Amino acid sequence: MKKIAQFLMATMVIAVVVIAVTSCGAPKAAVPDEKLVEMYCSGPQYLSDATALRFTAIGTSMDQMTSKKKAMSDARAGLAAQIETTVKSVIDNYVKSSTHNNKEDLSNRYEGLSREVVSQTLIGTRTVCEQMTKTKDGNYKTYICVELGGPEILTSINNRFSRDEFLKVDYDYEKFKKTFEEEMSKLGK
Repeated sequence: MKKIAQFLMATMVIAVVVIAVTSCGAPKAAVPDEKLVEMYCSGPQYLSDATALRFTAIGTSMDQMTSKKKAMSDARAGLAAQIETTVKSVIDNYVKSSTHNNKEDLSNRYEGLSREVVSQTLIGTRTVCEQMTKTKDGNYKTYICVELGGPEILTSINNRFSRDEFLKVDYDYEKFKKTFEEEMSKLGK
């Protein structure tokens, strides 16, 4: 019985080794009905980092300009969502680190103003990459990456918050800037 158990154990070890060796071997050929797709405006240099938020999108259409408009619209929408998430995180951390008697009202006020800032801020976006291709079926495909620098976002937030009489009392730019920079440094890691 002991020999049977040892034999089974040895067989299992060999099977695991064979599976590991064959799965880590040479690259497998592509599946015949699949083709590797080249993605323009993508890669590490187009990811958000501590200096800027970036978003890449693709638009396809039979019309060249419509293709570009779709890509730009999707890129800006994605960037807006990314900005809103980052700004909301900054505001949550900023408000939590401050102690106020009216914390709930203050938190809601900051959140409302952050949405306004996101809408206003998108005006300053820059296109950092744009590539257009024509597909086999005659459609145009546009790849776009847009970015918005961290300093531009911070300036928009600061301008908006410092104009609000209610928030001006509790708003500390340097503390907010530090919280903002900490959140931006988390990007791309």
